[in-house]
Amino acid sequence: MPDLRAARRFAVYAGVGAMGTAAQYAVLIAMVRTGWASPALSSMAGASVGAIVNYGLNRRITFRSNSNPLSTAPKFAIIALLGVLTNGVCMKFFVNSLGLNYLIAQLVTTALVLGLTYLLNSMWTFNEQERGSAAASGASIATQGTKVPSSGDASPS
Repeated sequence: MPDLRAARRFAVYAGVGAMGTAAQYAVLIAMVRTGWASPALSSMAGASVGAIVNYGLNRRITFRSNSNPLSTAPKFAIIALLGVLTNGVCMKFFVNSLGLNYLIAQLVTTALVLGLTYLLNSMWTFNEQERGSAAASGASIATQGTKVPSSGDASPS
């Protein structure tokens, strides 16, 4: 049976990401139509803008992170950079090698990068298990050396 919580989180990630994607597509279309840059470079510039939009939204809404932004922001930025680079490589391949229209190429690329960045952000940037194990180890350290009385213990006289 699939993990419904993970499926819900991915749906929220994709929904939140739609705002960043809208920003990305606006930059992409504006840059290509004005001739400022190639579809691949325009897409990478747009993806960078989208990543900035997505960090705050994903931190608050998708992952409900209480982690220090000084911890999560650099991780998110590294994954966003990987996403931007992947985006550029895919766009260059789809447009230049396969001859796809740049908007069709961007749709395919968006789906690929969405899956990649979701997996990496959920496993590393906003890793609940890592936070949970740190909290659990902190709790075990706090209780170490403290004996919890049980019914078999003799009562002090």
